[in-house]
Amino acid sequence: MSKSVAAKSKRPYLLRALFDWIVDSGLTPYILVAAEGSDVRVPEQHVSDGKIVLNISPNAVRDLTLADEMVSFDGRFSGTPFWVEVPVAQVQAIYAKETGEGMMFEPDAVDHQGDSEAASHSKPTVGPKTGAPGESSHLKIIK
Repeated sequence: MSKSVAAKSKRPYLLRALFDWIVDSGLTPYILVAAEGSDVRVPEQHVSDGKIVLNISPNAVRDLTLADEMVSFDGRFSGTPFWVEVPVAQVQAIYAKETGEGMMFEPDAVDHQGDSEAASHSKPTVGPKTGAPGESSHLKIIK
């Protein structure tokens, strides 16, 4: 009798690993977040085209938690403190501000845990800076 085990999402592990690598390299970690969703708590005035870029550097935020289900921290936006909560599934990319090196995630990569198709979605990809058609990417694939 074989026991079926659901595969855990790789996204939170990759987020933490890339965060550590970026910070250890003396660079600034940024995340790109799909800001639309009932569980997303970000300052709406900084959302553009349904997305927000957040600086999650230890120098920029306090009480950062990169948990399996949620990214949360206390940040300041235009001088005003704001508690941020973002489901890991809403994080679309993590990258170093200075070099653009990082990883983008497919939108469905977390939603289909255990699905063999989902495993192929978590490969690093390169996408546009702002989502505008025809713009070249500032992200690079890390090998």
